[in-house]
Amino acid sequence: MKNNMLKFRSMALIPALGLMLLSTACEISPEEELEGPTQVEAKQSIGPSNLTARVNDVGKDGKEVFDVTEVQPLPPGGMQGWNTYLSSNLSYPSQAREMGIEGTVIVVFLVNSDGSVSNVEILRGIGAGCDAEALRVVENSPNWTPAQQKGQVVNSRMRLPVRFKLS
Repeated sequence: MKNNMLKFRSMALIPALGLMLLSTACEISPEEELEGPTQVEAKQSIGPSNLTARVNDVGKDGKEVFDVTEVQPLPPGGMQGWNTYLSSNLSYPSQAREMGIEGTVIVVFLVNSDGSVSNVEILRGIGAGCDAEALRVVENSPNWTPAQQKGQVVNSRMRLPVRFKLS
């Protein structure tokens, strides 16, 4: 009887140890929130396709695109002006509203040396029309103040979070 009780206790200990090991082995970290436009970090890996992309990665003027610059490009009116532009031009897609979809769409684009915006793409989307709306708003944005590198106006790549939140 005592021997059976010891077997039962040791058998019950195995699942408990497994759960404890599993709970300490998993690390859940919250997703980093982005505030305002940020420049995209330069990619470290250079493979055959990546090298081709770098050779063809030029702005409207045919010159190099910088991922990081000394002076970042700014939207008209700075961040206050950008927030005003978004609030007056961004509309919540009806499909997303009906489905209760909220989230952040991250848009990547070039600010050319003349301040125009081009090559607008979705880096991370949430669907239900929000991606297309974020693309539309960025593509139609007024010219930005271009980035500067060593005192020269240059093409630069930006990453911009566009937040959709139901109220």
